[in-house]
Amino acid sequence: MDDISTGTLSGILITLLFISAFFSSSETGMMSLNRYRLRHLAQNHHKSATRVEKLLSRPDRLIGLILIGNNLVNILASAIATLIAIRLFGDYGVAIATVALTVVVLIFAEVTPKTLAALYPERVAFPASFILKPLMVLLYPAVWTINAISNGLLALFRINPHGGEETAISSEELRTIVNEAGALIPRRHQDMLVSILDLEKVTVDDIMVPRNEIYGIDVTQDWKTISRRLLQSPHTKVLLYRDNIDDALGFIHARDALRLLAKEEFSKPTLMRAVREVYFIPEATPLNVQLVKFQRNKERIGLIVDEYGDIQGLVTLDDILEEIVGDFTTTISPTLSDEIKPQDDGSYLIEGSASIRDINKELGWQLPNDGPRSLNGLILEYLEEIPQANIGLRLAGYPIEILEVENNMVKLVRVLPHYYQS
Repeated sequence: MDDISTGTLSGILITLLFISAFFSSSETGMMSLNRYRLRHLAQNHHKSATRVEKLLSRPDRLIGLILIGNNLVNILASAIATLIAIRLFGDYGVAIATVALTVVVLIFAEVTPKTLAALYPERVAFPASFILKPLMVLLYPAVWTINAISNGLLALFRINPHGGEETAISSEELRTIVNEAGALIPRRHQDMLVSILDLEKVTVDDIMVPRNEIYGIDVTQDWKTISRRLLQSPHTKVLLYRDNIDDALGFIHARDALRLLAKEEFSKPTLMRAVREVYFIPEATPLNVQLVKFQRNKERIGLIVDEYGDIQGLVTLDDILEEIVGDFTTTISPTLSDEIKPQDDGSYLIEGSASIRDINKELGWQLPNDGPRSLNGLILEYLEEIPQANIGLRLAGYPIEILEVENNMVKLVRVLPHYYQS
């Protein structure tokens, strides 16, 4: 290089620094890409994304290629910088070149391009793939040799170079992605997606209608009473039972009852023949499992039974769907359930049968829900006895006044506002 002028060497050095910056930014850009977005773009036939995805399919080879190029360029740049410095400063040139080139490489060929690539990975990685792909073909023998040696060293430590962590994400990670989607996904859709993910954490026991609230008809009653209860039913499907709910016979659909009435064949025998078989659901069944079972068995309603076969409650397909999309109402504005009534003083009148999970969900409270499922059950567990009316207690930090007790159950309570908590 003695025949090459200092100006020419300086131009070569600057060019090498640009090439080093290219390799540094390419490495960071490639590794910073959102793999799921990249896969989505590749599936939609985005040419650059397809090319990058192919390069990233073997990250060991890609990293090997980039490091070979980067190190060759940096070593050559170091040699040229030293030669220039010796010409200019004599014996002190080596020290000056070492310090100066270190600062220049760090700023202009490492930190700055890598920071830029980390901020805009697609803008860096996609154009870089045009150069990296042919370079991979050109330098493949060198890349293969270096990777073989590197993988052999890893094997000595019993590390499988191709057995990295799975790229699949867990439900918790997916929940975080959905919550942080911001304006990319409307808030309403975010809530629905998170609710779907939460189905595996919620069981049919959490959303069921308790057995004491199931609207049913005892077929041992006289026909006039049966007819009246059918006409007064608030539901399209009514449970028929003999003497008590545990001896359930099946469900009668209002449509079937009207058809019998239209044919003037409305009597107890014809009603019993129109009964549809009961579909039973084991307690503690997760909602995501039950949703699939409803679909597979073409059912929309079922009775929940415990390990002894006793009926604990009732759940419908609509109940599960409401867990995903929210309550079906005639207004789009959010409203509290009928069991929760806000008062002018900021307190809430809540029925004892209200679900703790629903209370926490609607009011943003944190009542303990790892035990009893109803507010009545939670109060009885805390007091360890059936209370009298007009007594107060503080439960999980919430001041509660018991207003009504009926049939050994807390019927109605008043809960003071959350800002009264200590």
